[in-house]
Amino acid sequence: MGNLTGKKVLITGAEQGIGFSTAKCLIEAGCDIYIHYFSGTEGPEKLALMAEERGQKAMFGYANLTDAAETEKCVAEAAEFLGGIDILVNNVGGIIARKWLGEIEPEYWQTVIDVNMTTMLNVTQSALPYLKQNTEGASIVNLSSLAGRSGGHSGSLSYSMTKGAVLTWTRSLAAELGEFGIRVNAVAPGLILGTRFHNQHTTKESADNTVKSIPLGRAGDSDDVARAITYLASEYDGFISGATLDINGGVYRM
Repeated sequence: MGNLTGKKVLITGAEQGIGFSTAKCLIEAGCDIYIHYFSGTEGPEKLALMAEERGQKAMFGYANLTDAAETEKCVAEAAEFLGGIDILVNNVGGIIARKWLGEIEPEYWQTVIDVNMTTMLNVTQSALPYLKQNTEGASIVNLSSLAGRSGGHSGSLSYSMTKGAVLTWTRSLAAELGEFGIRVNAVAPGLILGTRFHNQHTTKESADNTVKSIPLGRAGDSDDVARAITYLASEYDGFISGATLDINGGVYRM
């Protein structure tokens, strides 16, 4: 695994859950970091303090990443503060609400697409000039989901569709950016409890039933995903690109 000391990271949606744990893991690996947030500063403040206590650079900033202009400003601020971008973690996403086929309205449909895909487009486009400047290679890690592999539970049709698209986006982008030494990979977490996503959209009964089907006999947590993302990020000069790392306790096997 590559040495991450001094690597410059931009991570989106790191105020809680997987994003927070991933930012923490990358800080502990020695990275300087810019923490994007949308819904609160408590988590970013803790992360910035942690980095500063270790003698590393850290800054956090707000942006609505569905807005291209706001995104470009946020990414430029990150690059200026860090002195470039070596690693991009596209973590922003969400189910918005559980809606079955007959309940899906055009506005909801577009919102799910924007939150899970347009944000990724805006951030990656804005970060591309900085990633291309790296002579030692750069790394992008995208957050997908087991739902993008399996289709998800009932009521997650729109969300699952976008997370499946993230997997294809990752493969296509790996082919397109390989000539610049930029590796692009994804992670696809399964049931990860303790996050806002499952606190709001998964009942205890549903979680308990899902756990029964997991060969390892437990749900995952944010640290399980954070370690995997850090691994993919650390292989910034490696040979892994266009891959998806499934993190689900063995419930989905390819």
